[in-house]
Amino acid sequence: MKTSPDEKKCWFAVGDVLQILGGKWAFLVLAELYKDSQRFNELRRSLDNINTKSLTDTLRHLEQNGMIQRKVFPTVPVTVEYSLTTKGKDFQSVLIEMRNWRQRWEKDK
Repeated sequence: MKTSPDEKKCWFAVGDVLQILGGKWAFLVLAELYKDSQRFNELRRSLDNINTKSLTDTLRHLEQNGMIQRKVFPTVPVTVEYSLTTKGKDFQSVLIEMRNWRQRWEKDK
């Protein structure tokens, strides 16, 4: 079956989005940050104690791709807080549609 140019554009766009998000933890980190800004250990606990390296890598990747921002407070010890950027907030509609799709089809498992 031949793929149309529009279909190819769609698949490339999906691939680009998946590259921006990175690994499996990105969706969960974003979902937690939709609730409110959080510090590193708050996120780690919220995500069932994701290991430190995985969370660090995910946060760095999301920050590099403009989905979250990292704010450092000059306290002792230093406090770092993560929050969504406008780009990250805009992605919430995609997550809501994914949830809606799952709810429509979950009975077919």
